Amino acid sequence: MHQTQKGDVVLSNQDVDHFRTHGYYLYKKQLFSPDKLDRLEAIFKEHLADKGDKLSDELDTPHFRDPRLLEFLLADEVLDLVEPLVGPDIALWTSHFISKDPYVGRETPWHEDSAFWDGRLSEYDRIVTVWLALGPSNRENGCMRVIPGTHHNGFSSYRPTDQTVSTFHAEIVEVDESAAVDFELERGECSLHDGRIVHGAGPNSSSVRRTGYTMRYFPASVRVLPVPQNEGWKIWLARGRDLAGNVAAFS
Repeated sequence: MHQTQKGDVVLSNQDVDHFRTHGYYLYKKQLFSPDKLDRLEAIFKEHLADKGDKLSDELDTPHFRDPRLLEFLLADEVLDLVEPLVGPDIALWTSHFISKDPYVGRETPWHEDSAFWDGRLSEYDRIVTVWLALGPSNRENGCMRVIPGTHHNGFSSYRPTDQTVSTFHAEIVEVDESAAVDFELERGECSLHDGRIVHGAGPNSSSVRRTGYTMRYFPASVRVLPVPQNEGWKIWLARGRDLAGNVAAFS
């Protein structure tokens, strides 16, 4: 069993093995207390109301401008969950409110998160994303889907997409969709996935908004490189030691 710094067993050895082998894990429990989840959803609704001409799926790095989100991003509930996967020294990489509007929410093309970070970090293994459902996430409203085991394959080949119907400018050329696993979650549940796994999501064809808050973490031994794409980036030490010195360099 894996114990955290608090001594709580959150993920079993079997859970960790599943993540290492398949690149994901579904945590079918409530991550936060009801009151805490309500507070997070209220913050999301503020960001949604103030988004201006941004689309609902473009609310990236909201914690850069709203420190209230650090209560959730640096919470023991989250860090205890990711520590068995990331290690005891944990840095916060990024977060994102991802919301698909009813009926018109765009599809998310097949991609690897790591492809969008290429050249920005010294290593790409043990980057873990927690995808917290702020409402129901299912096949009808465009839940996330992954291709198990693809986190072992390295960077894929991409081709351009039509961004009027797609959230990203590019998609992976060849994907065996018959192997896809749907991440159906109830409000307050979450999934965890490796930053290199191939994943995507369908459009929202339902009357129910699909909203998740992604919280991404990486080992504090990984260096954030001084490249133009990282200019203005902010790093927080979430737990343990700042082994690569990122907090001083990027905060």
